[in-house]
Amino acid sequence: MNPLKLKLHWQILIALVAGVLLAGALKRLGLGGAEPFFGFLGQLFLNGLRMLIVPLIASSIVVAIAGLGGGGLGRLGGRALGFYAASSVAAILTGLLLVNWVQPGVVGGEPAGKVLNLEANADAVAEKVGERSAGDLWGIFLRMVPANIVAAAAEGQMLGIIFFSILFGYFISRMEPSRRGTLEGFFQGMYEVMLALTRFIMLFAPIGVFGLVARVVLKTDLADLAGPLLRFSLVVLSALALHFLVTMPLVLRFVARVNPAAHYRAMAPALLTAFSTASSSATLPVTMECVQDRAGVSNRVSSFSLPLGATVNMDGTALYECVAALFIAQAYGVELGFTQQFTVVLTALLTSIGVAGIPSASFVAIAVILGAVGLPLEALGLLFVFDRILDMCRTSVNVFGDSCCAVTLAKWEGETGVLRGA
Repeated sequence: MNPLKLKLHWQILIALVAGVLLAGALKRLGLGGAEPFFGFLGQLFLNGLRMLIVPLIASSIVVAIAGLGGGGLGRLGGRALGFYAASSVAAILTGLLLVNWVQPGVVGGEPAGKVLNLEANADAVAEKVGERSAGDLWGIFLRMVPANIVAAAAEGQMLGIIFFSILFGYFISRMEPSRRGTLEGFFQGMYEVMLALTRFIMLFAPIGVFGLVARVVLKTDLADLAGPLLRFSLVVLSALALHFLVTMPLVLRFVARVNPAAHYRAMAPALLTAFSTASSSATLPVTMECVQDRAGVSNRVSSFSLPLGATVNMDGTALYECVAALFIAQAYGVELGFTQQFTVVLTALLTSIGVAGIPSASFVAIAVILGAVGLPLEALGLLFVFDRILDMCRTSVNVFGDSCCAVTLAKWEGETGVLRGA
């Protein structure tokens, strides 16, 4: 088999194992001096991710908002967006509560950064996070309206860029069609180019992961490294399970007034497809079939809400991003107060509008969140260790959230055949 035809997650897994084995062998041979080379490979990959952030976020959000049609959304669109916003916030808060309670980034009362050998100075990180807090909650909203959008982009002030992009996309949608087409075409082309660049950069993810993991293994014991990452993964899985098995069934029971068990049965094929492919977009045809044929939702509701959800609604991904950001903060020994955690929630919610459907969106979005609160990106590569199983689980939660929205909207629209006989 040509190794280049292997799926990306298998390439990353092979690179991860190779990095661990090679670094272990070098340690036994007393050749720890190779660490700068591995650090170079990892840093090159992280720089590539940073390079994508501003143009990718800006173009994707402009395209997403302009494509919604401004004031032409109507009642169904408004309800769908309201549902998606509420469910995403519920998922994010579930993750934040659990990660604050368990604190997977703390080992034996000490920040896990020492175990993970994160190089950034904890005091410097804490100072930068403090600067981004702007002293109070109002500072967040002030940064959302930057005096100079170019300066905001140069300084990585992502809240301002996101807010500007939302407004820009909205007012594009309000223009006359003859003029709107030019701008929509430009940003659509820019978005497609950025997607192609993202796929290109992600081709080097195995090399970046190889370098990042090998550098860490050279400086620490593998058993110590696995402990914090395993606890982080368990927190993510537990939070996803709470949202999937508690929050959304309550919504189905008390908001949509349908039987949650019947909905689980109806969505089983789509959930299995989402779990196996880890792709909401690839699962969309199966999701639509299950929602229409097995759950009894009309084509009118499902054909609007499900593609929209695949673009703007990522409950599981948003939850994962926030848990990852707080885990990294804990690993540095930085306590994020209410203001910084509010920034995390707001940034995750806003970035989910446009970037959710792109390949490896969660890592680009995590980079945005870390930059918004002033945390370094060096720990990002470590999250790849258990990412495949987490990606499969969060994609299933994403798809289930989309289906719950379709069912709820159908009930609100007075449809009587929803989940009958499912």
